[in-house]
Amino acid sequence: MVRSFSKIFAGALLLLFVTAGSACPAPRQRQGLRVRENYDVVVAGGGMGGIAAAIQAARLGVSVLVVEPSDWIGGQATAAGVSTMDDMSRIKSGLYLEFFSRVKAYYEARGKSVGTCYWDARSVAFEPHVGQDVLLELVDEARGRGRNVLDILRRASVTAVHREGKQVRGVTVQSAGETYKVACKVLIDATEYGDVLPLARAAYRAGNSSSPFIKPDAMIQNITWVAVIRNYNGFIPSHLRPTAPLPGYDLAKRNYESYVTKDGLDFKGVYPVQLPVNFVSHNAYRGLPDSTTYRIYDASRQNWPYISKTGVNWGNDYPGTYGWEGRSGLPVAYLEDPVLRLQVEREALIKTLHFIYYVQNELGENWSVAEDEYQNTLPAAAYGLPEEWREIVRHMPPIPYVRESRRVIGDYTLTSEELLQNSLSYRDGQTSHEFSDAIAIGGYVLDLHGAGTDSDMEWQLNERAASIQLNRPRGPFQVPMRILIPKDTEGLLAAEKNLSMSRLSAGALRLQPICMMTGQAAGALAALSVRDGVRLRDLPPIRVQWALLNAGVALSLCNYADIPPEHPNNRSIQLSNLYGLISPEKFPHAPSYNISDLDDPVLAMAIIKGDDKGVFGADRLVTRQEAVDMIEKGCSAMGLSGIALPRDKSDMFISRGDFAQWLCDAFSLSNATPARGSRTPFRASRNRNAPAVEVLGPLGVLDVYGKDPEFRFGRPVSRAEAADMLVRAMVATPVPSA
Repeated sequence: MVRSFSKIFAGALLLLFVTAGSACPAPRQRQGLRVRENYDVVVAGGGMGGIAAAIQAARLGVSVLVVEPSDWIGGQATAAGVSTMDDMSRIKSGLYLEFFSRVKAYYEARGKSVGTCYWDARSVAFEPHVGQDVLLELVDEARGRGRNVLDILRRASVTAVHREGKQVRGVTVQSAGETYKVACKVLIDATEYGDVLPLARAAYRAGNSSSPFIKPDAMIQNITWVAVIRNYNGFIPSHLRPTAPLPGYDLAKRNYESYVTKDGLDFKGVYPVQLPVNFVSHNAYRGLPDSTTYRIYDASRQNWPYISKTGVNWGNDYPGTYGWEGRSGLPVAYLEDPVLRLQVEREALIKTLHFIYYVQNELGENWSVAEDEYQNTLPAAAYGLPEEWREIVRHMPPIPYVRESRRVIGDYTLTSEELLQNSLSYRDGQTSHEFSDAIAIGGYVLDLHGAGTDSDMEWQLNERAASIQLNRPRGPFQVPMRILIPKDTEGLLAAEKNLSMSRLSAGALRLQPICMMTGQAAGALAALSVRDGVRLRDLPPIRVQWALLNAGVALSLCNYADIPPEHPNNRSIQLSNLYGLISPEKFPHAPSYNISDLDDPVLAMAIIKGDDKGVFGADRLVTRQEAVDMIEKGCSAMGLSGIALPRDKSDMFISRGDFAQWLCDAFSLSNATPARGSRTPFRASRNRNAPAVEVLGPLGVLDVYGKDPEFRFGRPVSRAEAADMLVRAMVATPVPSA
């Protein structure tokens, strides 16, 4: 086993790890890429979170450098081969929706389905190389034909972080024998392990311990070195059929016999899965579309025998069944010690190679690694393998699937109990438990692969093994912006799996879709901080939320029958929900369904009855008293003391002119700076409220009336119009620069 390796051998492995780049082909860098001395934003890690952060930041006009250790972007979803999407929220939005839509269009053009995994045709899966190609398309478009700077340096790592006091000022990057010193205004840790956090001297958690007192023997989740395998229809190429097993195969064989056998069971749609299953059922679990075959299939039961490509990500968790020195999971030392990390990943790689041998020789199946996915990639973990096995590894993912990383410590830590409470918003008669600073919506159970005992939990955060079920989310949940920001370091953000959250919350936030969504939010926060000259922690969340809403991100858990997604005021009303600005006429009343059950009949009936949607009352007119109340709530949300607003004629409807004047005064918008080139869309007027309209027009606060050249000062204001103007006024509120 790994723990018994000699120090000499471990040192040799570390040396290989450091110099491995010379053994592999040069990374496919952008032609003519020259690393600049200064970038606005540096993103360490080009996984789903990191690349989403980079794309969003570049779209907002700041310069970005992505530093990615592997030769791939996309992290767990592509480079690690976990291209079966894990999302139970039923919500797709923002960059993830863009990504999904393009992947789906790729396969639809070829007459193929993306619903090929998890024994369910409603699932989402894709081949890793297709996912990376789509991400590269999004990257190229974010560059805007050279107008925006988004550089990606692959086979590179951040090796040092430069600080002045608490402020991050830049990084040192090593790549292909070159060393670069790069200045930046914001650094985002989107690495798979949270490797930048200790370099930045930021406080962090690992397992159930916290820096500076990290416990190397605290436990974290298993890793998995995934393989993508395919059916070679009776003839496996000789270079993909090893002749001899690797050492340790007998123990691995016993493990795999408990998961999949020749005469195993058909999956019956019942959880937990009754094991062992047969090979057909195994393949339908992580089934992938196959671009190399004419055959068309999805994950409907009758199609399982025809699935010709699948991911190996089930019985090959490492250490998995047999544990680590009698304990479940891996030690935190895996994150902290590069020598041990390489040793562990070598063993995880070998465990998956054992499965390929098992499939070919015990199950008698003509399956091996898919040659069309990964090519010419030989990770450092392949050290010492026989040449026939190295040929297999060249067609395997370049990195392992790492489920648990270091987690930054912020002023606020998201716990599983709070995640549960948030997911209960508008369910079973409850109203709002939404996070006012929500920046993403996800949905998953509290999923731990190992290290799930009481002794592994963070008791100081009131978490136990029983919390895995007790605090299981009951519906989609939000992610608050607070957990991206460290408590003790300026100019640093966390993304990917490195957020300020408990181990159990991380079990629900570590999946590909939600990592992409939180990464997009980190990119927006970083870009706006740079553009506005405001510290990350001082930037009002509503500004980030507005940018995300404009990018197509859904933020509120509350939906209304009279405010569909295409409604012109939908974005503002989502923020009205988060900040509690205007109470709806009727709240939704959806049941707390089993988040992992797409066929929950109780939820299906609620949807049929329309109980999953409330009624906002968009067209109802607003009284002067209601206007005072909502403006005061907006001021409170922005941390403003507010002003005394008129309370006379409280039951009369508020006019457009008075509402505009009150907004201008309450939010001090006379001091706000409009976007360059903007001007008022309305004709000049001598109305007493005209000066306020002339201020608010260029700020975009009155865009709800922008198609009408006359402002029509005396007309009453509807609730939807009021929400839109109020939210836009909050977004435009001046913020002191750093």
